Amino acid sequence: MGAHHHDGDGHRHDHDDHGSHTRRVLNAKHHHVFLGDDHDRNARRTWTVIAITASMMVVEIVAGNIFGSMALVADGWHMSTHAAAMLITALAYLYARKHAKNSRFSFGTGKLGDLAGFASAIVLAIVAVLIGWESVLRLRSPIPIDFEQAIFVAVLGLIVNLVCAWLLKDDHSHHGHGHDHHDHHGGHEGSDNNLRAAYIHVMADALTSVLAIIALLAGSLYGLSVLDPLMGIVGALVIAKWSWNLARDAGGVLLDYVPEHEDLPEEIREIIVAEGAEIQDLHVWQLGPGHHGAIVSITADTPKAPSYYREKLAAIHDLSHVTVEVEAKAA
Repeated sequence: MGAHHHDGDGHRHDHDDHGSHTRRVLNAKHHHVFLGDDHDRNARRTWTVIAITASMMVVEIVAGNIFGSMALVADGWHMSTHAAAMLITALAYLYARKHAKNSRFSFGTGKLGDLAGFASAIVLAIVAVLIGWESVLRLRSPIPIDFEQAIFVAVLGLIVNLVCAWLLKDDHSHHGHGHDHHDHHGGHEGSDNNLRAAYIHVMADALTSVLAIIALLAGSLYGLSVLDPLMGIVGALVIAKWSWNLARDAGGVLLDYVPEHEDLPEEIREIIVAEGAEIQDLHVWQLGPGHHGAIVSITADTPKAPSYYREKLAAIHDLSHVTVEVEAKAA
């Protein structure tokens, strides 16, 4: 009996027992656009955050030079590094959308956000190292602190960062994927690691502002100036941890790693076994936020058409692209 391959978006490939290609029918509606549901919304919000950050940067640098405040000037240039880092996120969204239907990308551009997220994780790690190093130098060679001015800058930075964090919060408020799928066992919500990277950049800046305010207040009220560099070290360690988590998760997606909490393989097995068939080979990977692909090799005593099993698997919410191979069990 020949083997039949059928994917979830309209491809059908028929092969003889020796695997030679005999026929191919292509559905004109087939596509590989696996961008996240909120891709365009997240892109707009990222550009908004960059505009807010850049505007604040200009205000602080200009005001610092007019009023002779080095604290304002320094924080202004510090914000410029975050705006530059978030450009990675914004440009990734732009490129992914522009090339979403480019057939040269075999499974679309949904993973581009994970590539950008991984790059941002590296930038965050460098930021953590620089903050830690600067804090150690301050511990060894303390410098005078203008507490009143520094607290003002820290509070101003915190307010801006909290507004930006609210804009970048990934609330998973939408669940459609452009496919007629229904939830099965609750579905799977895909994390947008590109948006998460921008969010962590903003939260890292907010964290340093909070720690700075605590340290500066303690220094101003109780003379505990040593808390300022110590809080810097604490902030560096927390940011390094966030960086590691982001690099691990984004890198896992790039390497097609299936996380332990991901139950898609088990759901696929349950559906196929319920149909009286056995899975001989199964591959599951993420195509983009909220989108997964699967290649399933099935054997059965009385095999049904690949389209039958594909329709059964369509009940799984985030399974957006499926290739099914069916063969009769050996006698």
